[in-house]
Amino acid sequence: MIATTSLGSFTVNLGPLSNIPRGEGRVFQIGGQSIAVFHTRDANVFATEPTCPHKGGPLADGLIGAQKVICPLHSFVFDLSTGHPVGNGCRALKTYPATVNAEGDILVGVDEIV
Repeated sequence: MIATTSLGSFTVNLGPLSNIPRGEGRVFQIGGQSIAVFHTRDANVFATEPTCPHKGGPLADGLIGAQKVICPLHSFVFDLSTGHPVGNGCRALKTYPATVNAEGDILVGVDEIV
């Protein structure tokens, strides 16, 4: 993991996107926090908090499709691009800016590295 400062926040290199198959998610430790990174079937990348606010379900183990994740515990749906719940009363997920650089590595922006 390589971190660089940019505009008052940190951009963290999490390694090759090829380590996450399309349609799956993985959890990464960045400092003292966990972040879930999702590689959608249409090759987009999103980063959110790793657990469902409803009952703490592991979102990286959920079903991923159409820029949404379905929690594996109770089928609550969240929009990966905004974190907003879809058809449920949960609070929104915390999201993080994520992209893939020219080398194919996942870059995630965080406010701090604890």
